[in-house]
Amino acid sequence: MIGCLCIHGYTGGPYEVQPLVDYLEQRTNWMFEVPTLPGHGRKLDLKGRYYQEWIATAELAFLKLAKTCDVVYVIGFSMGGMIAAYLAGKYKVDRLVLLSAAGKYISVPQMYKDITDFVAEALKGTLADNDLFLHYQDKLKQTPFPSSIEFVKLIRFTRPFLKEVQVPVLIIQGQQDEMVPDKAAIYLEQEIPSTDKQLVFMKESKHLICYGKDKEELFETVMSFLTR
Repeated sequence: MIGCLCIHGYTGGPYEVQPLVDYLEQRTNWMFEVPTLPGHGRKLDLKGRYYQEWIATAELAFLKLAKTCDVVYVIGFSMGGMIAAYLAGKYKVDRLVLLSAAGKYISVPQMYKDITDFVAEALKGTLADNDLFLHYQDKLKQTPFPSSIEFVKLIRFTRPFLKEVQVPVLIIQGQQDEMVPDKAAIYLEQEIPSTDKQLVFMKESKHLICYGKDKEELFETVMSFLTR
């Protein structure tokens, strides 16, 4: 039996990776675990939550799969990518997929471009129709500042485990990502010592890469990597 753990990102939920999960489920008989990290989901409740809880939740989901599956793949998106790398460095993981993984923090040029676009739309009176603006506006309202400190702590804690990853790894990064810069993907490729690694850039994808314009290419690339 093959198991597949999919881990969402900071201030997100399983919905961030669900399109990819649906694609894989329709084409395999694998067992899937897609946990909701404490305080996360469609409605955030992050106050009083610590990064250790987020890691522990993903780790327990992995161990659950490892008990019943001979082969376990781990897919991590954004912050979940760093948790996935931690698991691959600590346990026997057969393949690792990192999507927009937050090894580095913020893409300043892309964020500047997005803010400029927001200002232009505000002047035209169309900002209320911008899905990206509404998405991040809602997240900011629900995210306590101490939670962002926990996010930074998690990244710092998981980074050393990158050097322990020896399994085949696929790193995918959206080139229009407004949160994680291209150099984060290059950093991951350089830090991970595995001799079997692949770095792919999606030209049309922003941070929510499983919803990008080139998501079908993303899904096919992941499927090919996991089943080759």
